[in-house]
Amino acid sequence: MDGLLALARPDMAGVDALIRDRMQSPVAVIPALAEHLIGGSAKRLRPLLTIAAARLAGARDDACLKLAAAVEFIHTATLLHDDVVDSSELRRGKVAAHLIWGAPSSVLVGDFLFARAFELMVEAGSMQALEILARASRVIAEGEVLQLTRAHDLNLTQDIYLEIIKAKTAELFAAAAEAGAVVAGASPERCRALRQFGQDLGLAFQLVDDALDYSGASDELGKNPGDDFREGKATLPLLLVMERTGVAERDFWVRTVDRREQTDEDFARTRVLMAETGALEATLELAGGYADSAKASLSDFSSNSWRPALEALADFAVARRT
Repeated sequence: MDGLLALARPDMAGVDALIRDRMQSPVAVIPALAEHLIGGSAKRLRPLLTIAAARLAGARDDACLKLAAAVEFIHTATLLHDDVVDSSELRRGKVAAHLIWGAPSSVLVGDFLFARAFELMVEAGSMQALEILARASRVIAEGEVLQLTRAHDLNLTQDIYLEIIKAKTAELFAAAAEAGAVVAGASPERCRALRQFGQDLGLAFQLVDDALDYSGASDELGKNPGDDFREGKATLPLLLVMERTGVAERDFWVRTVDRREQTDEDFARTRVLMAETGALEATLELAGGYADSAKASLSDFSSNSWRPALEALADFAVARRT
């Protein structure tokens, strides 16, 4: 990521200034709670994607900065809401905001950040970009609700799971890149190409995150390993290991995933079963396929400094498997 971060550093400094300015409020709990979460974001991948897509598409002005800040606010708002829904204990290596300020404050500050995002979109002056990010906000909510309704579902299919993560995760990546291209005045074909890049990149990121929940450590995840398992979330590695162990482990999965009657040893046993069945490797292989597809979406763009930097971002998405 070093090359992309270096290229985008001047722009991202402007985005950070906008973020810090617009998260202020005379209601003291709002900036305090927002800073707790936003201050823990080192890479700001989604706004970085907006900047990179805009510059690759030829943007010369700073309109993309406001859209990038809006994207970060949308993302942060969804995290605040998600942590309340999931009763998460950690976020970005810190105690989850709802455990400090309470669930009502977390939800309402999330709403405040959504409102700030829409103010920034309007200021950016592109009705098309506003439409893209507004639609993304709706699709993300639909994805979260779909995931909630299919929680602990032992019969969830891979296709439905991919539909869920396409909505709740990949949609904002896609919209971030597409909005950057739109505000740069790119052709419809190039806007579609950058949207496809963002969507495939988001899918790769989410699938690797799914795998890391069973193979990573707290310091690299920013949350506790095994949170998905303890919450009964049927992510792809879990779907694959349940399918591959078949009837032999059916009772184990009903107890731990469906009923969530878990002991301290159950997560360790699940990790062993994933290693034995190749569920993690299969998840990572699929993520690699999406990363390759993302890079292929950039084939019609001239190979200026932004294109290889974005291609490296796709590689970074799957390099985190270690």
